[in-house]
Amino acid sequence: MDATSSGTPGLQYHNIPEQPASPPVKRQKRQCFGDSTTPGEFPLAANPSIVLHVLTECRLDPRDLANLEATCSFFSQPANFAPDCSLSLSELAALDMCNKRVIFKPMNEEEREEMKRRCGGSWKLVLRFLLAGEACCRREKSQAVAGPGHSIAVTSKGEVYTFGYNNSGQLGHGHTDEEARILPVRSLQGIRIIQAAAGAGRTMLISDSGNVYSCGKDSFGEAEYGGQGSKEVTTPQLVTSLKNIFVVQAAIGNFFTAVLSREGKVYTFSWGNDGRLGHQTEANDVEPRPLLGALENVPVVQIAAGYCYLLALACLPNGSMSVYSVGCGLGGKLGHGSKTDEKFPRVIEQFQALNIQPRVVAAGAWHAAVVGQDGRVCTWGWGRYGCLGHGNEECESVPKVVEGLSHVKAVHVATGDYTTFVVSEDGDVYSFGCGESASLGHHIAADEQGNRNGNVLSPAVVTSLKQVKEKMVQISLTNSIYWNAHTFALSESGKLFAFGAGDKGQLGAELGRDQTERSDKKAGKLRFTMLWGHFGRVCTKGGNITLLLLLFVAVAVSAVDKPSTITSGAPATAPTNVATAATPGAVAGSMGSDSSNANYPPPQLPSGNDATATVGFAYFVAAAMVGSFFFLRDLI
Repeated sequence: MDATSSGTPGLQYHNIPEQPASPPVKRQKRQCFGDSTTPGEFPLAANPSIVLHVLTECRLDPRDLANLEATCSFFSQPANFAPDCSLSLSELAALDMCNKRVIFKPMNEEEREEMKRRCGGSWKLVLRFLLAGEACCRREKSQAVAGPGHSIAVTSKGEVYTFGYNNSGQLGHGHTDEEARILPVRSLQGIRIIQAAAGAGRTMLISDSGNVYSCGKDSFGEAEYGGQGSKEVTTPQLVTSLKNIFVVQAAIGNFFTAVLSREGKVYTFSWGNDGRLGHQTEANDVEPRPLLGALENVPVVQIAAGYCYLLALACLPNGSMSVYSVGCGLGGKLGHGSKTDEKFPRVIEQFQALNIQPRVVAAGAWHAAVVGQDGRVCTWGWGRYGCLGHGNEECESVPKVVEGLSHVKAVHVATGDYTTFVVSEDGDVYSFGCGESASLGHHIAADEQGNRNGNVLSPAVVTSLKQVKEKMVQISLTNSIYWNAHTFALSESGKLFAFGAGDKGQLGAELGRDQTERSDKKAGKLRFTMLWGHFGRVCTKGGNITLLLLLFVAVAVSAVDKPSTITSGAPATAPTNVATAATPGAVAGSMGSDSSNANYPPPQLPSGNDATATVGFAYFVAAAMVGSFFFLRDLI
């Protein structure tokens, strides 16, 4: 049956006429680097100066710069920047950050190439070397030194204050009167000091130009009972025998003095009889002698002097860190598994067995300690009074991990005469060892004669410091067997606390009659002397990727508003508020910025109405690119 016969209406079909095809849509390219007639592209590779600027301002770790090179050819290929067109962006960023270091800026081309050679032939390795030294020694940051009977405070602005015992003029005030007030060393006005060291009867101060100034006993030899020098120096005087060495750190032992040069070379004064330090000299020798042996061609980032031995933290070309020791081996304090002396530096091999990369080293009178990159703490040497923190008083001839600190990630360690302090990443302070003179920071009840002999065999948190609700970043304590100890604790906000023996004014405060230490027996807790309200604020940089991105979003916005302010090799931006007053309630100041010596051309800014938006977008993309790299790295 068909549709007609059934009466059902049929389907109606209509022919649709063909329409002419529409022309293809033409995609418009971003005209960032073009003009109204010639479209341009916007790849980051077209303007590496912006990427270089971002890498430099990010202050990336040298390891991160190496990772960028390994994961992206854009960062590893030559960037074609004058004067060395063969350097990659990562190498240029490392060199740019090196240029912002106070000890690197004055170096000429020949000296820079020599440092590069010693560090392993890469600017990333040079940067790692410089950063390691700054982390160990608080270079260019506020610091406090608790010497034998006298004290030194250096602000991040380079001003020096001294107080305490002054029998040899070691305070540098032009006289030998004892001083409990915190007074500036006025003869050093106009000279920026970046490092200080204190020994029995003498003080050494190092300027940002590498000069060494000394006051007190005019001998670098035996500190007590002989070999003390023939005269007293009551104002800081330039050490002329070191004028041809750019010094960045000094360490004073009982029988000798050691200095560290900018290139990582170690020199020693005195105690060379019988070749104890690899050379033959007299006790009153004032000429520096290079430390021979294994460290001749290895850059050293930190030195630490004990009573009769020296430790050196070295930066090896393969990227690892090692500790070397030399001197008297009694008690096993050299860390080699024996008690024999070493006339030449010898590497402590135990750290490799423990899989620990040393970060900071400390040499007490008779024992030593190291903090590893992973936050573990090792101690070795004489264990008297529990100063090693292993729960006993036994000696250890090789480094041993302090199990009582297994829950803590340490960042700093300080040692004295049978005492040890550890600062955690959270700013908590732990101490252990000899409990005399309240120098451990724990309240220990006194006997009828007023003596405190309670020893702490295992790490214990210093609750009195915790109660002040300040994050501590540095501890310094007396490292001498002839003096009752006192201790300084410096907080991240710049507050300086002192406790322990104070009978010579070394706490920066006058004590009551018949009082020799700072404690409060009635209150049942330690009472601190807060020397300065804002001794020198400490700026820390974190690794939070969110903060990184927010920072460069802000840079992008700034670039949109003020495109003309963008330059390559931007100045260092590490503001550090300091205190210049010698009494509580200090006045805050500013350290200022360092300008870069980089010879890189400025970013080529696009022209036209989109110039500011382009630069802002470029900074945002570059920051997001770097940020994404670290985010993915952390995930992996």
